[in-house]
Amino acid sequence: MRRFAGVVILGLALIFPGGAGPSAEPAPAPVVDGSVRPGGGTATRGTEGQSANSTTTAATIVQRHAITDRHCQECHGVTGYAVPTGKHGETPLRSLFVDGGKLKESVHGRLTCLDCHSDINQLPHKRDGLARVDCLSCHQKLHREPEALVREMSQGRAMVGLIPSVDPTPIRANQVTREYAASLHGRLRGDGSRRENAACQECHGAHDIFPVTSTASRTHRLASPRMCGHCHAKPYEQYRMSVHGAALLTPWKGQSAVCSDCHPSHRIESSKLPAGWREITESCGDCHRQALESYLSTYHGQLAWLGDKKAAKCSDCHNSHATHRVDDPADRAHPDRRLATCRSCHKEATPGFALFQPHANTRDFKRYPWMWLAGKGMALLVLCVLGFFYLHSYLWFRRARRERVHGHEPATPMPLDSGDRTHYRRFSWPWRVNHWLLALSVMTLTLTGMTARYADSVWAQWIAGWIGDPVVLARIHRVAAVIFLLAVGGHAVAALHNVLVRRRGTFHWFGPDSLLPRLQDWHDMKAQFRWFLGRGAPPNLDQWTYWEKFDYWAVYWGALVVGLSGLILWFSELFARFLPGWVFNLANLLHGVEAFLAVTTLFVVHFFNNHFRPGKFPLDIVMFTGSWSLEELQHERPAAYRRLLANGELQKRLVPPPSRRAWILAHVAGFLLISIGLLLLMLVLLGFLKQGLV
Repeated sequence: MRRFAGVVILGLALIFPGGAGPSAEPAPAPVVDGSVRPGGGTATRGTEGQSANSTTTAATIVQRHAITDRHCQECHGVTGYAVPTGKHGETPLRSLFVDGGKLKESVHGRLTCLDCHSDINQLPHKRDGLARVDCLSCHQKLHREPEALVREMSQGRAMVGLIPSVDPTPIRANQVTREYAASLHGRLRGDGSRRENAACQECHGAHDIFPVTSTASRTHRLASPRMCGHCHAKPYEQYRMSVHGAALLTPWKGQSAVCSDCHPSHRIESSKLPAGWREITESCGDCHRQALESYLSTYHGQLAWLGDKKAAKCSDCHNSHATHRVDDPADRAHPDRRLATCRSCHKEATPGFALFQPHANTRDFKRYPWMWLAGKGMALLVLCVLGFFYLHSYLWFRRARRERVHGHEPATPMPLDSGDRTHYRRFSWPWRVNHWLLALSVMTLTLTGMTARYADSVWAQWIAGWIGDPVVLARIHRVAAVIFLLAVGGHAVAALHNVLVRRRGTFHWFGPDSLLPRLQDWHDMKAQFRWFLGRGAPPNLDQWTYWEKFDYWAVYWGALVVGLSGLILWFSELFARFLPGWVFNLANLLHGVEAFLAVTTLFVVHFFNNHFRPGKFPLDIVMFTGSWSLEELQHERPAAYRRLLANGELQKRLVPPPSRRAWILAHVAGFLLISIGLLLLMLVLLGFLKQGLV
């Protein structure tokens, strides 16, 4: 009865503090022996748990230093204690009851009420205007080392002459707090209320916070869906009927996904933003690892990872909260519904289009035989090509360096003096323009294409963000592809015109001026390897070497494989009218692996053969100026030099050396292209080390 009277008196005191009307401030009153009951009786504090009562007024005030948890429980410990949410008692009530027993058992049981409610300075306290409990400030200060230890360590550092500054090691709660503050839940609402979208206590509770491993915790795995459903009612209802939600009722089948498995509790981000859907998709991969890896290797996954809002994510095909088994007719990926699902993005999709395998991989021969065969074949091709030419470059470097050190240079006679015409024209201006088009287009294709291929790399996401939009990135890639194909095709047309029209009847298809492979190339290669191993003299090379012919025809091979597969991916809806969907899986695989082979060959082998080997390092500018000095010609191509000198052709091809300006510009352009190429190579290798080849 006395406790009930105290509650009534405290309520009146909160409404009319000090008895002077609604706006009057409570008048100060003396503290009797250190503490006062908010209900009107004073309590003297002797030994812990003992009190003596005396009568005082309802306005008697307890100062902050005298307030204990027992005082708070005088009111908040009364079952049913609540206040109206409106201006009168007819409005809904807000409970202010705090179960003291649960509070003591919670993770905050060692704290006092005032540790959290830090702005309460006296009792009775004001009803309105109290600050909300600031969980973040406290959790951000938590560390493994106590403050006393940090001070001691700082003093020790100062004594030995080090900077007396020690940063305490943050604990998990500290990190989680920072993550929450940056998340969607931690941001302020847009209604001007200065409240977070979801405050800490809305998920964890206020006075009954237990470890997540405890079944009493609101954030326990089995309880978390219901807790999330308080705000997200529709997704919760869908989840309850899904394969994930139903599995919670049958725990003997194994654990199922709950909300926090897909939406990390303290890193929540909008699923409409790249950071949000990346986080959700990666969470799907925690259980479906192989499906995630295969998804990221498809055009869907690559564009989605780079930030394309329209690219298909897991939830677009499987429905995020109403997920069912694929063999369930209710699932959007069921064979009977798959075409309709595809048409939600690809309006003109045909039945063959739905045969595309969104999770095809190169490891499952039984389900994806063509992918398995293509993957193993391309991997073998990459291994053989890179293995042969990397070994070729290494042996050449070792032997050429030794030859240069000991001064072993092949000697051949110089021609008669020709005035200032001391250079041999090796490449005409159309060749050089074509080389520029190929170089710039290939580097652009590498930048944009490998950004998509290794979309889960940090550098790829940075480049995509810098460009601004994955769609723009794709357009740049396609423009560069058109330039590349026009350069390759234009050169082929010009070469055929030269052979079939201009030099008709005089051109020898397998002669020294032809780029077609011939038997002499085999002999030159054997002689070159004997020279590498110190078992013979270097070969007498003619106009075109075997490694130059490899470079030349590799461009056509690459244009065929990369170009054809790229066109299939570009115009997918057109090709889907007469090609089965699995062809797109195959095209994507061939496109990426062949591009990787081109990059690791071009920016390593081609650069070494023409720029980095001893005698050429750091740069050969012949492709920029178009000419070699006669000394270079006789050293690099002794057979061609003697042949041209003997038949009089050499005199016809002599030109003046490049001007000083042309020499400087050639070096600037050459170093710029080589630097870009090496940077691209480094990025591709970083992506390869993280993701692999196939």
